[in-house]
Order: sequence, then structure tokens, then C-alpha cells
Amino acid sequence: MGVGLRARLIAIVEDDVSVLEALEGLLMSAGYEVLSCSSGEAFLNAGRHQEVACLITDIGLPGMNGIELLARLRSIGADLPAIAITARHDKALLEAALKAGVHQVLLKPLNSDDLLIALAAIR
Repeated sequence: MGVGLRARLIAIVEDDVSVLEALEGLLMSAGYEVLSCSSGEAFLNAGRHQEVACLITDIGLPGMNGIELLARLRSIGADLPAIAITARHDKALLEAALKAGVHQVLLKPLNSDDLLIALAAIR
């Protein structure tokens, strides 16, 4: 694990409770502090984006999707590193996420090692 993000706050925005809980457990066991939110709106309302070292967001969220969340964060000056996750294997969607500024897009079902490697690569 890279030292860059270790023991820093990682935000997870995921509407599927079982995925959210699994990711939270994985990241906590890897030594990260975790902020879990079930929607983009909940994450924005938490008011902690300035503390977040990395955002992990589902692309296919109800209401404000993950790409819209990233655009909203950028519009308020929050340029935090992001990893997008999605179950949709749609090339245009993946390209839109990368264009929105995500560091990496991971496809569901997630491989825990791939996620931890992606986090370690963010400095």
C-alpha cells in the first residue's frame, strides 16, 4: 500500500447498501478512515469534501450521478482525486467518467485488490 493516502479519509458514494458496507469494511481493514454516503447529495451535504483524500463514487447513482457529482465538486473548487465504479460496461460512459477527471474506472463486481492498488497509486 502506498503511503500517500494511508490513514486518510476516503469517501465512498454508493447507493447499494451491501456494496457500500463491503467497501467500507475493506478500506477500514486496510487502515483508511471512511466517510460513507448513499448519494451525491448526501456527500455534498456532509460538508467534508475538503477533508477527503480520495472519492470513490458509483457512476450510476439515482438523482445526481457520479459524473455529475464530480462536475459539481469541480465547480465549487474541490479538485479531489476520484475513482469511479460501475456495473455498466458502456464505453461512452467510461470515457465520460475519465473526461470528468476520475483517475480510474473499476467495473463491478469489484476486485478488492484492484481497488486497493488504485488507491495506492493516488498520491
